[in-house]
Amino acid sequence: MSKRPDTEHDLAMPNGLSDRRGFLKAAGVGAAALGAFSVLPNAFAIGAQTGTAAGAANFYKSDRVTVQKVSFKNQFDMQVTGNLVTPRNQAAGNRAPAIIVGHPMGAVKEQSSMLYAQKLAEQGFVTLAIDLPFWGESEGQPRNLVAPEIYTEAFSAAVDYLGTREFIDRARIGVLGVCGSGCFALNAAKMDPRLRAIATVSMYDMGAVTRNGLNKSVSLEQRKALLAKAAEQRYQEFTTGKGIFLNYLPAQLPADADPVTREFWEFYRTPRGIAIPEGRTLELTQNRMLTSEIRFVNFYPFNDIETISPRPLLFITGDQAHSREFSEDAYQRAGGPKELFWVPGAGHVDLYDRADLIPWDKLTSFFKQGLAA
Repeated sequence: MSKRPDTEHDLAMPNGLSDRRGFLKAAGVGAAALGAFSVLPNAFAIGAQTGTAAGAANFYKSDRVTVQKVSFKNQFDMQVTGNLVTPRNQAAGNRAPAIIVGHPMGAVKEQSSMLYAQKLAEQGFVTLAIDLPFWGESEGQPRNLVAPEIYTEAFSAAVDYLGTREFIDRARIGVLGVCGSGCFALNAAKMDPRLRAIATVSMYDMGAVTRNGLNKSVSLEQRKALLAKAAEQRYQEFTTGKGIFLNYLPAQLPADADPVTREFWEFYRTPRGIAIPEGRTLELTQNRMLTSEIRFVNFYPFNDIETISPRPLLFITGDQAHSREFSEDAYQRAGGPKELFWVPGAGHVDLYDRADLIPWDKLTSFFKQGLAA
């Protein structure tokens, strides 16, 4: 495992542009994109800035599973680290079905992924919650880099690892992607038929949202302005050797924060979901460099999604989620068998950790059927 860089030396915040709202406005993007946020429902039961939420269980610890830290190489010769979760009652000598679990974009495996990994392991699956490269305990420099091709490869590398374990049935490996990992998992499944059943929860299409904003609120001219700003910023980063990180999720929530920023903040910046990798700071978690964020502009994970058929697909989203458009889009494009499952009353982040809302029975039945012997 490579040593993490000193965070005091790899972080710079742009002067006068220290928050996402200010940066987007300066780039000419803010009005339409931020205006779209203001009309979205705030339909999740969260105590304001207290880190509480009905049924929240991000740091759930199961006494019915064992957790082992593992690591393996991807094809970029980078070490990927994950938690291998095994049912305590797994019969010796049996080859079990397995599920790879991917965390939300900018998160780490301790945020949402381990809840899903343990709950599914309780149902008899071996699960592997991975840190994507450049995040958490996986390798990759600089930290927090946006690299969709390498994210995608991590899922196939996880199949390599699982499929060479003697206690895993390599013909029964599935994948579950939460938020941004939903689109990375789909992208991997298009190329890797070893992923036999694919589920997403609160999926974000990171390409579409970067190009178009939520609900197509960003125009072509605004996108070009953002690209121009990022391109110009590369000179400063090249000259100084320091990445300039956007502080779109600040330590303190601004009074005028839009509903989407508030929704993410109430998970990532409160005890409900805070997880700080070794060598990082709270302010550095989630936040990314614009100069690498724009790589998503050329990322089209839903193109050719129909080629995954006849492997089954399940898209789970809240009917109040600001991200619901992405699950709807993927479902419409996909071949069969496929299902779009709505969780009544749930917002986007609700399905990260609200154990009382997450449809465990639906996930269990999907993977038991999709990964049947």
